Amino acid sequence: MDAPASLGIIEILGIATSASLLAGWRLYLVVLVTGIAMRSGMVPLPEHLESLSVLANPWVMAVAGIGAFCEFFADKIMWLDTAWDSVHTLVRPIGGALLTLAIVDPGDPAMQVIAFLLGGGGSLLAHGGKASARAVVNTSPEPVSNVAVSTVEDVATVGLLWLAYEYPWAAAAVALAVLGLCVWGLFWARRVLRRLFWKSGPETHLPPQAD
Repeated sequence: MDAPASLGIIEILGIATSASLLAGWRLYLVVLVTGIAMRSGMVPLPEHLESLSVLANPWVMAVAGIGAFCEFFADKIMWLDTAWDSVHTLVRPIGGALLTLAIVDPGDPAMQVIAFLLGGGGSLLAHGGKASARAVVNTSPEPVSNVAVSTVEDVATVGLLWLAYEYPWAAAAVALAVLGLCVWGLFWARRVLRRLFWKSGPETHLPPQAD
């Protein structure tokens, strides 16, 4: 399928938002997949996204590949995934903001500022939702949950990114779906963690017993 020569503002913002949100889950994987798509032509990107060709640089792909390889295993080990997420609290939002800058029109300074702010904010939100959900999963004593959830995130990141690049008109829907999932994850994790901490609270919360 040939990519469209031009994109509307909704499609551009949808692609930018999708990329930034998914970068909050898997920054290195997003960069690597985009670079492979640009280099091999497996996923025809619109001409407007030719600025992303820097991601097809062999050095950029090598660094992203190493990061994706390390993240693939670190994200599947209980509590190590939380430590990995903590280290990347600043890395992912900055990476998502820069990725968004590469997608929007470089000739419009106002759009660049908006893209940077929204891209960084979207990545931070996605990162927060992912980290919170994984903190809840880590309360389970068995490691199967971590591996299963991490694998789903891997597959979802690649699939949704491909969908956004291959079908720009669907990118906005992808962004909304990811955004909704991240918000739901934050509220769900908050509710579960509050319930767990309340149950494990000090015994002073119990009413005094009669003699």
